[in-house]
Order: sequence, then structure tokens, then C-alpha cells
Amino acid sequence: MAFADPQTISSLGGITSLVRTGFGPASGSFGSADGTIGMQVSHLYKNRTRRVISLTQSKISADPLVPSQNSRNSATVSLVVNAPVNGFTVAEMKAIVDCLVAFATASTGAKVTQLLGGEN
Repeated sequence: MAFADPQTISSLGGITSLVRTGFGPASGSFGSADGTIGMQVSHLYKNRTRRVISLTQSKISADPLVPSQNSRNSATVSLVVNAPVNGFTVAEMKAIVDCLVAFATASTGAKVTQLLGGEN
């Protein structure tokens, strides 16, 4: 089963449609029409099962060392789920993910702000 094509996300610029740009047996990728936003989904099956979904956004900004020149910069945010092959159901793993996401986004994202500010 694969993620639907297209995927829709809310970004800084509003709602963005991401069309499928790649498909493999254990991976998929999506991208915006202007190429500034990409989403990757992958699964790795070994001694443990590793599932990753990541969102990358790029932009053109002034080079701080040479302000008259612009450079392309990108940032990526990923959610990694690393589970044993046996012992946890999908529902149990979803509950753990839901718990972490709720913690990170509670109080208008205060914990994410702390994380991005370098607190530990």
C-alpha cells in the first residue's frame, strides 16, 4: 500500500500539493511544483523495523559572507520510528508516536521551540 498521490501539507506559504516523484518497494518521494518542498517516506527491514518520514524545505537567501550573492539553503525535519520486529503492534507504536507529537506541540509548540533553541 502506498501513500496517495498527491499529498497535501500546510506550509509557511499556505496549502501545498506534493506530487509523487519517486516510488520503490520500501520508499516513496513527493515534491512541490516549484521544487522547494519535498517529502520522503522510507522503511528499512532488518533486525529492527525503521520507518522514516521527512519533510525538506529549501529557499534562496543572501549569503552572509558575500551579501551580494544568494545561495540555496534547505532544512529537513524527520520523524523516525525504530521498532523491534516483534512485541509491539501498529496500534501500540501509533500511541507512542501520538504521545511524542502531543508533547512536542502542546502549549503552542513550546517544547519544539525549546528543542530548536538548543535546550535539553
